[in-house]
Amino acid sequence: FPNIPSNASWNLNGTTIAGGHGDGDGLNQLSSPYGLYVDDNLTSYIAVYNNHCIVKWKYKAVTGQVVAGGKGVGNRMDQLNRPMDVILDEKTDSLIICDSHNRRVMQWPRRNGRIGKKIIDKVFCRSLAMDDQRFLYVSDGIRNEVKKYRIGKPDGILVAGGHGPGNHLNQLNSPTFIFVDGNYSVFVSDSDNHRLMKWLKDAKEGIVVAGNQSQGSALSELSNPRGVVVDSSGTIYVVSLNDNRVMRWLAGATEGTVIAGGKQGKEGHQLYYPVGLSFDQYGNLYVSDFGNHRVQRFSIEDL
Repeated sequence: FPNIPSNASWNLNGTTIAGGHGDGDGLNQLSSPYGLYVDDNLTSYIAVYNNHCIVKWKYKAVTGQVVAGGKGVGNRMDQLNRPMDVILDEKTDSLIICDSHNRRVMQWPRRNGRIGKKIIDKVFCRSLAMDDQRFLYVSDGIRNEVKKYRIGKPDGILVAGGHGPGNHLNQLNSPTFIFVDGNYSVFVSDSDNHRLMKWLKDAKEGIVVAGNQSQGSALSELSNPRGVVVDSSGTIYVVSLNDNRVMRWLAGATEGTVIAGGKQGKEGHQLYYPVGLSFDQYGNLYVSDFGNHRVQRFSIEDL
């Protein structure tokens, strides 16, 4: 993850780098993009929720390429059912996919993969992360927990939540996106509690690090948070879905600042139910704009 100065800003007008031609399944379209991953070549991998596929979209390309799923909705090994997130495992050159409505996590060859394999079963996967020891972290939106798995092992280790839905510090309520930092702390968008939680390694309870558990659009509030990224200085970048904005929270801050969006709409400076969040190696910001069926890129401005 790039080191982004705390005073960095982004162009308020985003550029559409994938989709943007309405809701559909054409090669230049997306239908409700969800999680996304941007690699070192600025290629975006996008979980396309309503098209039941993962799309690869090269930098400045006008069309995407289906690289997983895309064979209609279903539970065969060549199908997906409402994928919600995707990450790249560079060591095995494969995509790891939250196949949410099939209650499984899939691993799919990144190049010429016609079929995937199931690596975790019986989990309502909403988001994925991987640490430098190659543990895979999975958020479960029904069990209200996050577990970490050694790939190839069926049983996970609880790292956040797991005590039923609720707002106590040892609970989560509909967790969505997750991020794991270099100290193996797990950050969880605790959606229905309208807060972002940090669980230190081996902790039994989490810490509220953004939002104040009341839903709203004040700078101290989040509204159904989604995508989250945390840099090495502890600065948090998080999507606040229902108020259509991306926020930055400096470490220890009680309020965030809006760095993208904030108004609902389809213009370049607007978002409509943003979900996924990613950065490229230069610090440019990518947002999957679910309601507008596009991915927006907000360019970092020269300091």
